Amino acid sequence: MSQLAKLSQKGQITVPAEVRKRLQLKAGDTLAWEVLENGKISVHRVEESLDASYLAALNDVLSEWNSTEDDEAYRNL
Repeated sequence: MSQLAKLSQKGQITVPAEVRKRLQLKAGDTLAWEVLENGKISVHRVEESLDASYLAALNDVLSEWNSTEDDEAYRNL
């Protein structure tokens, strides 16, 4: 199922209706975006039981080890 959405000048998109339906999205829901190693993007609805601010802080901390140099250093572990 491919659905298209156009990025606005403000960096915003409208989630297509079929995607909203399949993910059971409603106004105010939070979506998590993850860049995968193969260059693709994974998007999923964040469950309400998760603390979004905690996840954002965790992402910031872990991102400092997400560099080409780190990939080289830890590749063979």
